Amino acid sequence: MNPIAAELAADVIRWAAERMIVRLRDELTVLGVNAELRDNNSALMVARRHPGLPVWVVVGPGGAYYSWQDASKQHPTNDPQGAASILAEYVKGR
Repeated sequence: MNPIAAELAADVIRWAAERMIVRLRDELTVLGVNAELRDNNSALMVARRHPGLPVWVVVGPGGAYYSWQDASKQHPTNDPQGAASILAEYVKGR
């Protein structure tokens, strides 16, 4: 693959991950969870309901999963509504 095509392919992958993070943020907002986009939309900072450090969410390599808690927690990116529900419970309980 030539360098220009490789760079374009990397951009397309990054843009897809950014859209996934934005979709998750939108679903969390519907649930009343404070979530802020960070680092050029490459990460999502989800505030806890009680004092404590926020939860950082990223799209894992390959774009198949949302990942948080040092990748010990994951949920498929094709289900942002389900991921938002799980994250809402996760930040509420700790």
